[in-house]
Amino acid sequence: MNAAMTAMLQENFRFLKLSTMMKNFEHILRQALENKLGYDEFLLNLTQAEVQVRKENGRKRRIREASFPLHKPFDTFDFDAAPDLDARFINDLAGGSYIKQNKNIILLGKSGTGKTHLATALGIEACDQGIRTKFITGCGLVNELTEARDEKRLRQLIKKYFNYGLLIIDELGYVPFSKEGAQLLFQVLAERHERKPVIITTNKGFGDWTQIFGDPSLTAALLDRVTHRAHVINCLWQSYRLSETLKNSGGSYGKNRI
Repeated sequence: MNAAMTAMLQENFRFLKLSTMMKNFEHILRQALENKLGYDEFLLNLTQAEVQVRKENGRKRRIREASFPLHKPFDTFDFDAAPDLDARFINDLAGGSYIKQNKNIILLGKSGTGKTHLATALGIEACDQGIRTKFITGCGLVNELTEARDEKRLRQLIKKYFNYGLLIIDELGYVPFSKEGAQLLFQVLAERHERKPVIITTNKGFGDWTQIFGDPSLTAALLDRVTHRAHVINCLWQSYRLSETLKNSGGSYGKNRI
């Protein structure tokens, strides 16, 4: 291939925004000539490099957009400290079966049991699989919705949250909502019902959700939608943070406390 043709190809790569192909073209061409590869193999190798880079850039972009508080994948989760957790079932969920079936996941348990870690790890897996994901606390979401309502852009924000392939609502129940806040959150969850999955972490059992949302009728309607066909995971094991504290203090935590 002469210099003029190489220059034209480089210009085409630039125009088509094929930056990886432009960068690797001469190297891959040289390899193809040395190994006497056919045009089909050469073209496959050239495009494969572009595809791999774009996939990785897309994954990184989805991770950033998700706004995870910490990057906590499954390989950092201590399954030994959660003896009641079915690791095979979690592995199946990590494969994205619940997303394809539009099923919610609800993680119930006391603070420190790893609910947020599990939700984050599932979210990271979803990002790896090409699913647009958003992580937000219950309070954070209600605050956003309230501001959007006041600024008359509520419909736009609800549509934004509907468009995420996976929505993770963390720490639902740690702070009770006002009547208006509960109604706004209900709109988001009702919009996604049976159409897009939601992962919820909460420290409240279903019987106590009225404490979060106030109105018994609204709570019943919300529970009916959120729990329909959902995977409910009870995190009943001891708090990781408490276990770590006991380990570091030699088991003396609380002995000298009033």
